[in-house]
Amino acid sequence: MTLFDGVYPFYPQQRKAAVFDISTIIVIVVFLTLACSFLLITPGIRGRARLYWTLRVLLSLAVGMVIVAVQFTGDWERGWARANTSYKSFSPALVSADIGLHVGLAGVNVTLLGAPVRQLNETIDYNEHFAWGADYEQSYGAGLQKGLPTPILYVAEKFRARSPCGAQQQYRSAGRYASIALWVAFCTWLVSNMLFSTPALVYGGYTLLLTGAFLLFSLLSFSTVRTSLLCPIQFGPVALHTAYGGSFWLTLAVGLLCLLAGVTVVLLHHFNLDLLKTFFDLREDLAEECQEMTQVYINPRFVSKGLGPLPPSKPSPSSI
Repeated sequence: MTLFDGVYPFYPQQRKAAVFDISTIIVIVVFLTLACSFLLITPGIRGRARLYWTLRVLLSLAVGMVIVAVQFTGDWERGWARANTSYKSFSPALVSADIGLHVGLAGVNVTLLGAPVRQLNETIDYNEHFAWGADYEQSYGAGLQKGLPTPILYVAEKFRARSPCGAQQQYRSAGRYASIALWVAFCTWLVSNMLFSTPALVYGGYTLLLTGAFLLFSLLSFSTVRTSLLCPIQFGPVALHTAYGGSFWLTLAVGLLCLLAGVTVVLLHHFNLDLLKTFFDLREDLAEECQEMTQVYINPRFVSKGLGPLPPSKPSPSSI
């Protein structure tokens, strides 16, 4: 850093990645560990049941991982703009930089990347996270004290609670309802897995439909923000426009997958129950039970047809 007004400004390292942070990585590692643990069991499963069992486990864990992981990602909505903008307050110097905005359920990330990165004898590469609520004002005030670049403070100011835009209230409410819907979807996902391990397969399908419905409801809750008019983010003639990010489309894909799987289970239950039981290994379990029942010892004094006991045998002359 160069000397500025007799002080060497110190900018700490980024506290939260723009898309994936440590919480998201922990969720992914946990579910991958569960997947590897279940895959270790597959050699002990014989026949086609191995393929069906592996497919069910991997799809179910993928759905659960997405439901939990998108709670912590920061790319539900994102946008970039390249502009020539001022870098520091009370300085006429301009820099060419990419300004990025990433909106998540818990807050926003504002990034500033120089093009090129090295300008004005400084490395322009910043990423700041501002959480919703009371922490937002604290983070913004700390950014003012540290002397963050002007573009970051300008974008962050648009989302302050005191801003006339009202963007924070809208995004905060939308993110809260979306998060609640996602946690409810996670609970119904757990219930569906328990029901699929029982003969009540159709109820597992209904619960999976409910999971997909809550996932779509979370998207609907977050989409309400874009229907309202927000303050434009303008850097001279260049405007920063946002669009739905990867987490939004991933949640939509998983929600549609849950709906499709739930409808398939319900239809198979009513039109082809044998195929549904075969996929969930219920027919093999029934065959094994019947095989064990044939090995039960039958008392020879009872008729094989189950009509009653045999009449008492007369003693032979040799036994008298």
